[in-house]
Amino acid sequence: MTQLSERPAAAQAERTPNDAALAAIAGVVAGAFGLAVAELVAALVAPGSSTLFAGGAAVVDAVPGWLKDLAVAWFGTADKAVLLGTMGVVLAAGAALAGWAELRRPPLGSQLVGGVGVIGAIVAVLRPEATPLWALPSLVGIAGGVVALRAAVARLRPEPDLRTASGTVVDRRRFLVATGVTAGLAVLALAGSRVVSAGSAAVSAVREKLRLPTPQHAADPVPAGADLGLEDLTPYVTPNRDFYRIDTALRVPQIDPSSWSLEVRGLVDEPFTITWEELLALPLEEHHVTLACVSNTVGGDLIGNALWLGYPIRALLERAKPQAGADMVLSRSDDGFTAGTPLEVLLDPDRDSLLAVGMNGEPLPVEHGFPARLVVPGLYGYVSATKWVTSLEVTTFAADQGYWTPRGWSALGPVKVQSRIDVPRGSAAPGPVTVAGVAWAQHTGVGAVEVRADDGEWVQAELADTVGPDTWRQWHVTIDLAAGDHTLSVRATDADGLVQTDAEAPPAPDGATGWHTVGVSVG
Repeated sequence: MTQLSERPAAAQAERTPNDAALAAIAGVVAGAFGLAVAELVAALVAPGSSTLFAGGAAVVDAVPGWLKDLAVAWFGTADKAVLLGTMGVVLAAGAALAGWAELRRPPLGSQLVGGVGVIGAIVAVLRPEATPLWALPSLVGIAGGVVALRAAVARLRPEPDLRTASGTVVDRRRFLVATGVTAGLAVLALAGSRVVSAGSAAVSAVREKLRLPTPQHAADPVPAGADLGLEDLTPYVTPNRDFYRIDTALRVPQIDPSSWSLEVRGLVDEPFTITWEELLALPLEEHHVTLACVSNTVGGDLIGNALWLGYPIRALLERAKPQAGADMVLSRSDDGFTAGTPLEVLLDPDRDSLLAVGMNGEPLPVEHGFPARLVVPGLYGYVSATKWVTSLEVTTFAADQGYWTPRGWSALGPVKVQSRIDVPRGSAAPGPVTVAGVAWAQHTGVGAVEVRADDGEWVQAELADTVGPDTWRQWHVTIDLAAGDHTLSVRATDADGLVQTDAEAPPAPDGATGWHTVGVSVG
């Protein structure tokens, strides 16, 4: 009788549903431990070799243009946080599955975790700026994850019950202790990685103490009438904290300016490298320039205007002496991003293209390219506005491509004439209603803005003052609206007479088009 009663108990101990759930938890904890160890090793090797961030960068690289466009439209500047969060959920689900598999079908769970590590190592070493050492974080981290997983799940397998002559028991207390220790070690490893990679705080401290030189050529002052000061109307100059950020860097590069340099090379007669100290010693210039992202939808906010301080890119290229036949400059970022900019645009003496070091009176914010970036009026950022720039290679469009061109985007990227309604927002009182917004046609300039209510006549808006053609312009007009629901539309005309098209097109492959239309409830 004793033997018969003990057998079901043993079987039950082996197949308790709670044990499967505990194994899944062990998988998640082991996965977190492995990623934390990988972060610690990556802090020692190179920040970009992180399993999570290298994998995320690979996802960004593999995403087709239409999907990137959709992500920006849905999530805006939060697209990177959403990507990393999604990756975290997927990895957690996979780790939970690995824990369950390790309990039910050993060593399948360990094999799954090990496979992720191998893939992570391969992805890391294939990054543009990688070295073979970049495989180390993934391999070491996942090895730690496998050890932790096997140790935890082993404690969920039945062992002989020493209190009885026969039968088995699962010592869940030992499992909880092992899992808790692993979780604690994961926290310590993650904290250690932050301590080792304290470059973020160090670079921020350097930036805060930095005093940029006085420009030899100061920008013209912003006219008093450039900013209408209306509530909810976008200001003429965008504060740094509000300036949009769209780039491919999941981890913002932390570059000490004392170690930064810019190499000018390629199809040039006199290649050279310039250091931070040498750059600041040059005669710097200030210019107001509006930058726009090609992913900006009609009426979107992926655009901003700032005062930039820097040195003319034209002068750098003239010093290098481009060779005949060259027609493109491939700029490269510290994070591996590249942009292909027409050489004739950068050499244009009437276009204030800058190697910028300052933004709105202070050093570039780290997330906006510190210590140096490119600012080119009239071109979308994906072909010109390289942040954390480290090299300018004079080349040809036939020989080279920027990051986004092989992903389906246009190679040139001139900014299109656009306008946007900011005011009113949703509702208004009957009678005279102020309609206001911004319009832009960088480098050509805005010549006129018109607004209409419903399908009525176009009404000419009054343009605010502006510094010059490289910035957007505010505008406003008063329209009488009766009670009810109305639709307001806006269109702009550039200084050359080109009227903004009403043909609707998505951002891909060379910028969105169409009239911005908003609904307003009057009553």
